[in-house]
Amino acid sequence: MTPMSAPVSSDRPFLNRRLAPFGTTIFAEMSALAARTGSINLGQGFPDTDGPAQIAEAASRAVLTGLGNQYPPGPGVPELRTAIVSHQQRFYGLRHDPDTEVLVTAGATEAIAASLLALLEPGDEVVALEPFYDSYAACIAMAGATRVPVTLRPHAGAFVLDLDELRAAVTPRTRLLLLNTPHNPTGTVLGPDELAAIAELAVERNLLVVTDEVYEHLVFEGSHTPLAGFPGMRERTVTISSAGKTFSFTGWKVGWLTAAPELVAAVRSVKQYLTYVASGPFQYAVAEALDLPDSFYESFRADLAAKRDLLADGLASAGFEVFRPQGTYFVTTDITPLGEKDGLAFCRALPERCGVVAIPNQVFYDDKAAGAAQVRWAFCKRTAVLQEAVERLGRLAR
Repeated sequence: MTPMSAPVSSDRPFLNRRLAPFGTTIFAEMSALAARTGSINLGQGFPDTDGPAQIAEAASRAVLTGLGNQYPPGPGVPELRTAIVSHQQRFYGLRHDPDTEVLVTAGATEAIAASLLALLEPGDEVVALEPFYDSYAACIAMAGATRVPVTLRPHAGAFVLDLDELRAAVTPRTRLLLLNTPHNPTGTVLGPDELAAIAELAVERNLLVVTDEVYEHLVFEGSHTPLAGFPGMRERTVTISSAGKTFSFTGWKVGWLTAAPELVAAVRSVKQYLTYVASGPFQYAVAEALDLPDSFYESFRADLAAKRDLLADGLASAGFEVFRPQGTYFVTTDITPLGEKDGLAFCRALPERCGVVAIPNQVFYDDKAAGAAQVRWAFCKRTAVLQEAVERLGRLAR
């Protein structure tokens, strides 16, 4: 019998050429490095403790009573869609129809992918805030569209959006603005004035907007404001969030989006050919999680704020320039004061130097030089782990 082999072409690679720039993610590389060296992993953004026990019990109860063990409804189980609607009303005063304006997805990552694949065509331009989460660039490429970065630049201890630069980036080919607030990796939270200006631009230029708001409950100064609540934005905005970051169950992969019925229908047309459905029993548990009292959200935010300050202060003592985040659970630092200039080389060497792993921000930039000296650290870890990491990083100063 002749062995089967894949067809070979001398001029055509196996991988779709749109995805050629996207190999193994930096998160996989650095997590493997942490495991290999026994280092503290402050790279990939996942908690090292589980979320509320009562929500884990709700998931167990769903499995054992047969809720969601078979295919759930394509848009998501009714209990979760209703809970999402209640959440948007409770925190932001936004009203949605659970049957036509909510779509449950396999995490926010699928919501982003399905939205961009549904709403973009080859030749469209997407304006995105740089640095950006790595899946944004890959999804834009898969859609055959072109990303146009607008860079958040360091100023007075924070990363700032230049609204004039954003306006200048919009051309007749611009189809969509892709926003992330609170912003990963910089921790910037766009305020009401900035959002009002973005809304005005979107309406003026008739643009669609996709907003990634997964860190909505991790704002340490001020509060989160959804763009969809601004005049003219309800009918043109896809708002995305998820349970992973808020409830510390990142492995459950329960995300969602809310939008006008026409936008939800478009995204659902793509989503059904990606995962079709996912996370059945966990959807019921997340429905209960969204109904947790205000005290849960307040305690969650206060705990992460204390951890932010612990790590940020330790990084400053170790010699880094620290950009203390307004939101998310990441701190960005500049390594220049340490006599370093290449964040990727620094992060690859850091486990041997200090036994700590971080992420080089340059992987989140098209303009690699703009983020070359920046490094991101996750503080969604146990206090004892962060204290040990700070102690180890102190070797840099010594």
